[in-house]
Amino acid sequence: MRAFDKTAVGPNDANRFDLLQAFIGYTQETDAGTVKARVGRQDFAFDLERFVSTRDGPNVRQSFDAVWAGWETDAWRFYGLVSRPVQYRDDDPFDDRSSGDATFSGARVERQLSPDIEASAYYALYRRQDANFLSASGEEERHVFDIRSAGNYAGFDWDAEAMGQVGKVGSADILAWAVGARTGYTFEDLTWSPRIGLQFDVASGDRNAGDGTLDTFNPLFPNGFYFSLGGHTGYANLIHLKPSITIQPTEDLTLMAAGGLLWRRTTQDAIYTLPSVPVAGTAGEGSAWTGAYLQVKADYRFNPNLTGSLEAVHYQVGSALEAAGGRDSNYLRAELKLVW
Repeated sequence: MRAFDKTAVGPNDANRFDLLQAFIGYTQETDAGTVKARVGRQDFAFDLERFVSTRDGPNVRQSFDAVWAGWETDAWRFYGLVSRPVQYRDDDPFDDRSSGDATFSGARVERQLSPDIEASAYYALYRRQDANFLSASGEEERHVFDIRSAGNYAGFDWDAEAMGQVGKVGSADILAWAVGARTGYTFEDLTWSPRIGLQFDVASGDRNAGDGTLDTFNPLFPNGFYFSLGGHTGYANLIHLKPSITIQPTEDLTLMAAGGLLWRRTTQDAIYTLPSVPVAGTAGEGSAWTGAYLQVKADYRFNPNLTGSLEAVHYQVGSALEAAGGRDSNYLRAELKLVW
């Protein structure tokens, strides 16, 4: 994977020839349900990938050296995993490694409440050596509690998720949280089946750098696709509101237009970009208004195996980012995806 002409190349932008997935899987069907297990280098994602994703937006996906096992029936699914995130390097072929410096482990339960409604919850333990936040640094031990509900009924659809985090970073206590929701209504009887949608996201930020408590939410392994392909904002110290309209002119073509509005939850903390990087010069400076973006997107299914998408995003920065040297930007992406 390459990032041509990009001046600041990070580990998610480029990676020389390396091993992204290599695992052994096991599946056994029984009268009580299906047992599954997988050992090796792999990727995995939860739900809409707000916080645990395959990171499909940048060039390099997020892999894990992991062991997970689960048991599932028609209505229930139980999973447990132990993993180490792969640390990417772009020096030589086959130089990517995972280490004990970062681990992500936990247990998850899913329940199919009806054919159209589902719920899930999980607990995870995230550990990282030498973590650095604006008001705390040191060993990070973060206990994660997550609940989610998704479904559709009588034209309405929703996907709502809440996450709480407690633990320690160095000597500072962690007390952080986030809530995300996507809702909409589809007019199925109208031409092109228009859907009116609204997305709302809030994530905590650090309100007082000297109180011994770190309130900054850690989005763990986020996917920038959740906001837009442009990935202009991170999921920390955030208030995000995004109305949208989607139409389907043909069975295989979907068109969407949306506008996103962004604020900081507290001006005492920074504005964050993906994955969780504070913008220099914004903590404690400027207004809560972060900026706004316009997004248009087209998705087309050529056949069951080949899909394509085209997206354009214009991001207009707010005064706090402008004072820190930020500028308006435009983003255009075309993608073809072949699966089998």
